[in-house]
Amino acid sequence: MIETPGINEPQLLELIELVSNRHGFDFSGYSRASLKRRLSRIIMLKKIGFDQLKQLLADDPKFFQWFLEEITVNVTEMFRDPYFYKALNIQVVPNLTTFPHIRVWSAGCSSGEEVYSLAILLYLSGLGDRSFIYGTDIHTQMLNEARNGVYAQRKLDSYAENYRHAELPGELSDHFEKMNDAARVRGDLRKNTLFSAHNLISDAPFNEFQLISCRNVFIYFEAAMQQKILQLFYESLSSHGFLCLGTKETIRFPEMKNKFRLISSKGNIYQKIG
Repeated sequence: MIETPGINEPQLLELIELVSNRHGFDFSGYSRASLKRRLSRIIMLKKIGFDQLKQLLADDPKFFQWFLEEITVNVTEMFRDPYFYKALNIQVVPNLTTFPHIRVWSAGCSSGEEVYSLAILLYLSGLGDRSFIYGTDIHTQMLNEARNGVYAQRKLDSYAENYRHAELPGELSDHFEKMNDAARVRGDLRKNTLFSAHNLISDAPFNEFQLISCRNVFIYFEAAMQQKILQLFYESLSSHGFLCLGTKETIRFPEMKNKFRLISSKGNIYQKIG
């Protein structure tokens, strides 16, 4: 019987090293407080001790995939924060029309809702045919769900409210094919998307983008890792490309502030200088 599910600092460091050595995932830059909370929750859910947790992480690939989904955050919606999409539509999309090809990166895309929200927005702006959107995450299961583009009707009912508040034409259902109690994103919207595994902490830039969206991901990293990821985004953006962050996130490092200018304070959208 487990008396206390808490994880102390030495145990946390031991688990971080184990996961890095065994699975190649580096959690050293994640917020310590967030990691401890989630690890304690896992121990409580599984009714296991620290030594059992280590053994499962070392020997059970299926458990590790479940662990990965539990330890990271997968909260997402279509058109989440409608004011962000309004700002994007008004202040960024007109600039994107100047690029012959538009490459977009949705980092930490989870099950794909943001990728398809961006695809719809670009389609409605007449930019769908010359846009390509890359969705990346560290979860293989989430990426599989994103590729399918199928969402339960109960979720879509909620997403439809966001769509209306974003003041986009028509209805969200216009962009889906009905499937009993679910619906699938239309094929013409899915065809210019690609979902693949990418680790923001350890992986290098993989293309040049006109727009990068990484919203509500930074808050789960320590400051040093936030700065490293911002540098990754800076190197991945084309000249005058755009970076979108979450509502509680900001570019707070002096050396990075000089590399971006604020486009929308409410939408938290920045543009690369130079």
